[in-house]
Amino acid sequence: MKKNKKITIKDLSKYLSLSTSTVSRAFSENQNINPNTKKRILEAAEKFDYKPNRLALNLKSGQTKNIGVIVPEMVTPYAISVIRGIENIVYPKDYQIIIKVSDEDKDKERDNILFLENLKVDALIVSTTNEAENIDLYQKLISNGTPIIFYDRIPNIKLEVPKVIVKDAIYSSLMVEHLVSIGKKKIVHILGPDTIRNAKEREIGYDRILKKHQLYDKKLKVKAKQLSIFEGKKAIEELIDKNIQFDAIFAFSDILAIGAMNFLLEKGYKIPKDVAVASFSGTILSSMLHPQLTTVESPLEEMGEKAALLTLEKIENPTIENKTIVLDSNLAYRSSTNHIEE
Repeated sequence: MKKNKKITIKDLSKYLSLSTSTVSRAFSENQNINPNTKKRILEAAEKFDYKPNRLALNLKSGQTKNIGVIVPEMVTPYAISVIRGIENIVYPKDYQIIIKVSDEDKDKERDNILFLENLKVDALIVSTTNEAENIDLYQKLISNGTPIIFYDRIPNIKLEVPKVIVKDAIYSSLMVEHLVSIGKKKIVHILGPDTIRNAKEREIGYDRILKKHQLYDKKLKVKAKQLSIFEGKKAIEELIDKNIQFDAIFAFSDILAIGAMNFLLEKGYKIPKDVAVASFSGTILSSMLHPQLTTVESPLEEMGEKAALLTLEKIENPTIENKTIVLDSNLAYRSSTNHIEE
């Protein structure tokens, strides 16, 4: 065969005196091929620069080798870390990921689901928007046999799917306990939307510690409509306008905490002397601020890796048990809560 000619699978099979089906098996995960034969085929393919038609191979196997990943936003480094973890696992297995961003918009999330369904992806890995209102579509895909794996933000409505979560209530309690331990008594909680599981879990953790120390005051709980810097600012502005006194803030996410911190600093408050601030997420943004933000660091890359492993398991064996993996987090104490006297 001439090297400068575009080689087809028929050319390769003729050169090797093998059937086209045997040659095809060498480029798939089909185990029904002699290892020595596979080695011969791959060496010949490299010699003549033969590239198999991946689409044809995937259609033959009944898989697209594509996994859809739906993330709620790409403004913060949160999603990037999770995606890196997913890639660590699926790329060596010859899968590609198709990333769709919902921009915290339930309608856009719905469009993303339908788009990926039409592409016939082999599975979906999802963290919902803060409204989490597309349960009907997720249920439809599950019923049709498309594996769905949720991570971090999971709808409150029960779905029989694999999940990867962190110990939200426990680590929220530990962080609020830290605020109490440094002498804070009027601790605000900027809540996440109640349509997602971890918002409720973090609220439970907050409530538990303040009730334990007889410091609970429901006026200090403010709900954010969206997860944005603006909403974090608005939550604290609302409390100040109502003349509600507070000396610490525990925010549902880093981005809400950043909004609150920015507003306080603009108004002349000293952090943490006047108001200590802590949050839950642990994105790289938390260490890029001044003062640096005390936060519960979620293992975002590991979360992506675990979600990807569950996805591959479900693709290979659709009837496998739906597992829930619960990950530990890390408490990162920084200067937004640890006041050093001047």
